[in-house]
Amino acid sequence: MLNTAQPSHSPSTDPASLPRCVRVCQNRTCKKQGAADVLAAFAALPVPDVMVTASSCLGQCGNGPIVLVLPEIVWYSGVQPSEVPLLVEQHLLGAQRVRQMLYYRFHPQG
Repeated sequence: MLNTAQPSHSPSTDPASLPRCVRVCQNRTCKKQGAADVLAAFAALPVPDVMVTASSCLGQCGNGPIVLVLPEIVWYSGVQPSEVPLLVEQHLLGAQRVRQMLYYRFHPQG
């Protein structure tokens, strides 16, 4: 039988201890849907201790622009530049998901 328990000396994998990151897909389909402007909107609203990065394909083509917030693993789909201030205010600063923007495939209950 495989032992999957972590030894007590292993580093913590508590999501709260990991750095926060916003990944904005910049692959072909998301780019055609305005992902470069979404990335620019995040860059214009920096949040302390949150890194915003361009991402290669996140595998959700046709539902973009896709934004993935880590370490919480929260997916947003169809994000528009005008919606970025709401994401920053409510999710990144307020720790509340923006329900109406959640990607239904990963968050079916909102």
